[in-house]
Amino acid sequence: MNVLVTGGAGFIGSHTVVELVNAGFSPVIIDDLSNSSITVLTGLKNILGFDVPFYQADCNDFSTVESIVKKHDIQGIIHFAAFKAVGESVQKPIKYYKNNIGSLLNILEVMQATSVQNLVFSSSCTVYGEPDLIPVSEETPKKKTESPYGNTKAIAEDILEDVIKSGENMNIISLRYFNPIGAHDSAEIGELPNGVPSNLIPFVTQTAIGKRPKLVVFGNDYDTVDGSNVRDFIHVVDLAKAHVAALDLLKTKNGTFYDVFNIGTGKGNSVLEVIQTFEKVNGLKLNYEIGPRRAGDVEKIYGNVEKASKILNWKTEKTLEESLKDAWAWELKLKNNNN
Repeated sequence: MNVLVTGGAGFIGSHTVVELVNAGFSPVIIDDLSNSSITVLTGLKNILGFDVPFYQADCNDFSTVESIVKKHDIQGIIHFAAFKAVGESVQKPIKYYKNNIGSLLNILEVMQATSVQNLVFSSSCTVYGEPDLIPVSEETPKKKTESPYGNTKAIAEDILEDVIKSGENMNIISLRYFNPIGAHDSAEIGELPNGVPSNLIPFVTQTAIGKRPKLVVFGNDYDTVDGSNVRDFIHVVDLAKAHVAALDLLKTKNGTFYDVFNIGTGKGNSVLEVIQTFEKVNGLKLNYEIGPRRAGDVEKIYGNVEKASKILNWKTEKTLEESLKDAWAWELKLKNNNN
């Protein structure tokens, strides 16, 4: 199957490209490089031994996306491309709604025009809002999200469900990610945020290596084990493999199919636990301090992942310790490359 990977030069997208190739799929990347780097393509070539077809383009551009789909006889799409910074979305909601919802609608229209059936959508555990009970399962009611970013994912899921209810000849799976971290064990690709990171681990590694003077933990007065936020941290390679499993399931369907899956480890770790584990496995001391809570942050969330295990035949294989070792190896590689 030829698979279009939107946002394929990004953190999760690039690792998924590797796992697609490992599983026998032929990926094609489209990415506007607004939050990624062209250097990722070199890392992919070093891992895979060949150049993956790449187009620098906007997923909101119908004619360009349609032409790529036709040129490569695309049979499946994995749609990652979206703005994803929770804090920025609170400050710039219009930017997030326009891009994240608009690009999904465009992808769906291209699928209609080209008769592409299979779509894996990059969703998020943010659709659960501040849950009443954890772990959350796929049956946990979606609540008002804590940020415009989260709301774009909730709205996108509603759109996809409505498309299938209409009888559209498509097979769609939404994967609700928890918190991807780590890097490929080759240290050829990893998380490469432009500017100030919006995720915890790049802030940790950049502080450890001296790019940033200190790490701020946003709040220590939450109702958690140590007062800091609790999240489900999943190795990005495990997350990438879930997309392969989703495509394998879609290939067995005959249209008008929709389902959602939690993709996580099934357990939570606090921000302070992650910092302490990072220090332990890498033999480092981090300069961090406690700051005020950050707008849009959920107190604690982690997922029940039994459905993905049972139906997708998928489960995580890598530990938090491995994730944090790989993230640090990637940061060291960036330093050696003067990035």
